[in-house]
Amino acid sequence: MPERQAPTPKYRAVLFDLDGTLLDTAPDFLTCTNRLLASKGMPLLAEKHIRRLVTHGSAGIISKVFSLEQGHPDFEPIRQQLLALYLENLADRTRPFPGIVELLAELAAHDIPWGIVTNKPERYTLAILEQLPLGAAPAVVICPDHVQYTKPHPESVLLALEQIAVPPEQAVFVGDHLRDIEAGLRAGTDTIAASYGYLDEDDDPSSWGAHYTVDCATQLSKLIF
Repeated sequence: MPERQAPTPKYRAVLFDLDGTLLDTAPDFLTCTNRLLASKGMPLLAEKHIRRLVTHGSAGIISKVFSLEQGHPDFEPIRQQLLALYLENLADRTRPFPGIVELLAELAAHDIPWGIVTNKPERYTLAILEQLPLGAAPAVVICPDHVQYTKPHPESVLLALEQIAVPPEQAVFVGDHLRDIEAGLRAGTDTIAASYGYLDEDDDPSSWGAHYTVDCATQLSKLIF
């Protein structure tokens, strides 16, 4: 009986968005948001509501939950309270999405570098990665601190690929937001829309123009290998 041949990788590098694509960070955002709400005597949120807000970052959470616009005198103080609470528990309940750890191991076995391109500040991104071992370490991590323009601008994607010396046409970028897909397309990579991530109610990943769309992270391996 002939031996089964190992799958041939389609790409020389794989880049991921962080929140909602690589990691399910919503549970810890829920914890810190509800702690903040409780401290102010306000009703707590259900997890399904915070999942729609995580993609908008701390500013989006404050805007939606507290009905405050940026520029309001209370906006930034409350946002800083939220971030301080988040830093205390940012890896308590955060976990890789199902299939991610196995995929990263598969990439490592094929010597394919992977990286993170996120709009999450470096302080929080690196702290999460230090507290949440993924088995295989990223070859590159690009945060807003490292670029002039964040996603959907392609600068962060191009910088990540430059640092690992892989041309865009030999890489794929996976993300759960239109800005991720736009950044990848503008950089010249293939793109995968992660519809399992943090979507707004009116989001339609099939309309983003990605090369592929997946409903679960376990489907990524078949597109990469």
